[in-house]
Amino acid sequence: MKPCCLAILFFMLVPASAEVIRIQIDVRKPFADGARFGNTGAYETVSGRLFFVIDPENPANERITDLNLADQNENGQVEFWSDFFLIQPVDPAKGSGSLLYDVHNRGNKLALWTFNEGERSNEPSSMEHAGNGFLFRQGYSLLWTGWNGDVAEDGSGRLLAGLPVARMKDGKPVTGRSYVEFSVDERVYSRFFFSSPWGTPKAYPSVSLDNKDALLTMRANRDEAAVEVSREDWAFAELKDGKLIPNRTSLYVKEGFKPGWLYELVYTARDPRVSGLGLAGLRDAVSFFRHGGSGNPAMGTLDRAYIFGISQSGRLIHHFFYEGLNLNEKDQAVFDGAIIHVPGSGKGLFNYRFAMATVYGTYRRGNLSPADFFPFAPMPQTDPVTGRKGDSLARLRKRNAMPKIFFVQTATEYWSRAASLLHTDVEGKKDSKIDPNVRIYSIAGAQHLGGGKSDKGICQFPRSPLKHRGPVLRALLVAMDDWVREGSEPPDSRYPRIDDGTLVDLETFHKQFPEIPNVTPPEAHYQPLRLDPGARWFSEGIADQVPPKAGKSYRTLVPAVDADGNERVGIRLPEVEVPLATYTGWNLRDEKYGAGGMLAGLHGGYLEFSKDKNADDPRQSILERYASRDVYLAQFTDAVLDLQRQGYLLDEDAVRMLNEAAERNLWEK
Repeated sequence: MKPCCLAILFFMLVPASAEVIRIQIDVRKPFADGARFGNTGAYETVSGRLFFVIDPENPANERITDLNLADQNENGQVEFWSDFFLIQPVDPAKGSGSLLYDVHNRGNKLALWTFNEGERSNEPSSMEHAGNGFLFRQGYSLLWTGWNGDVAEDGSGRLLAGLPVARMKDGKPVTGRSYVEFSVDERVYSRFFFSSPWGTPKAYPSVSLDNKDALLTMRANRDEAAVEVSREDWAFAELKDGKLIPNRTSLYVKEGFKPGWLYELVYTARDPRVSGLGLAGLRDAVSFFRHGGSGNPAMGTLDRAYIFGISQSGRLIHHFFYEGLNLNEKDQAVFDGAIIHVPGSGKGLFNYRFAMATVYGTYRRGNLSPADFFPFAPMPQTDPVTGRKGDSLARLRKRNAMPKIFFVQTATEYWSRAASLLHTDVEGKKDSKIDPNVRIYSIAGAQHLGGGKSDKGICQFPRSPLKHRGPVLRALLVAMDDWVREGSEPPDSRYPRIDDGTLVDLETFHKQFPEIPNVTPPEAHYQPLRLDPGARWFSEGIADQVPPKAGKSYRTLVPAVDADGNERVGIRLPEVEVPLATYTGWNLRDEKYGAGGMLAGLHGGYLEFSKDKNADDPRQSILERYASRDVYLAQFTDAVLDLQRQGYLLDEDAVRMLNEAAERNLWEK
């Protein structure tokens, strides 16, 4: 037993349908040594493991791919488990009664890092992790559970999920063709399948090390013909400390991976996880904590629940709703509201055979992985090329299970994640009508990865320091809570549109963007392809064409810009409204990292104005714009107060922004 553990509980429930049947509490202890947060007071953490059963015959589970191929217990049910981590008020009466479920991103907890701007940790326990205490002062209970069977234990406290493997009825393994794309920024000789900066997921192994029907190709760019790599020049292996170690989930290339090139491996894999159970487990875990169940440490304390996710986690939420999972098997609501941050127009590969949750498409990478698929918009739409009709929220409408939803994008999502498809037709000709339960917000000039250091990294230009996540998302969470609890209308949607000329094609953007010295804007942006993995993909979640057959791309648009190159509409933070620089949602790759001049993934850009007049730069200099510090501060103050009045900033963030601006002094001689 862990030293800090107060109790380990095993409690059996006897369900008539899918739900949590047992909760194992490993640790229950004070959070941050019992520190008090405003009127809410002290918090505690409760962590352990949840055990589930799923009834394959229940209609609520009919969308789960390969559920019929998972092992069943003596009652004909499928069993699995997930980790959980709960932070809740010690005195429930002082809490708000609201649960915030943070969808982990590749096993990582992000809500405290985002809303509280605390030190990021997968095992939050201290005041450093609590940050500014915002969520605790608001009285929220916070919940994380494992949903992603891809996540591997690495000692960092990532949340895990134990999902069963699909097997044929005769006990033989399920096999099938699988596709992996590799691209590196520096030369290496081996790479784990789907490796990323956020961790190496558990990929599906090759059926054998020789796998004679496997094919590896390489090309410098997507629009070039792929060249086959001879089977003698690569292997299923890992190069470690100069030794070649056989590994069915790693690719070794004898000459090394060329930086910026695309390598594509198609091989026969085995043992697909029943990935869709992760979504069902998310549903049933929140239902357990919200609606009761013996052994529930939050019993009777929660009146409503919200779900929040960033990037992959945001796409998971959209996909969760697409699958119609916002009602449990007892027809009880799971979530009242959702804040879906930087998802683009995508959903994801969360409920398909041999699908990996970590995969997504951008202009250069992931184009042949069908993570971004029709229907894109949360309203009915038609694809005139394929004749398909759809609505990403149709299943929720049918079951009368629509939550309140905020889609929150940055500028990067329009360039690299096809965000315009969320609110236009698929030909980019007209704006879509938005459901009254949905709001869409675009944060002008912000980048997908959030504000950070303005070094260049792999890019040609400095990366964006514009900090948007904390202040904007705090205000929107308060607005969401008011909308659900009191029916108060949230701030109006703010995003670029076709009808007012603020959402444009690339040619128009090029005409608008200023001719800044040594800056060339992108020549292309992400436009998802119409991918056809075969007929069974849409009905059973099984691909018969790997990689999928590629058809005509969907048409996406980008935000219009002003004379400074800053976006004209969206939530224009004071740094954009009263600028000292041009903030872009795009950046370009530096030649030394390969694919020079192409869009640099999810990075934005930061192009500072000259302090004094620069005849070569069409943008006004800082001193031409703002004759004195007082002039600058007056305009900045007006911008802050406008956003505050409109509900896009809270009072505390408005004050902080004004204090930060007051410390800037570019007018000293």
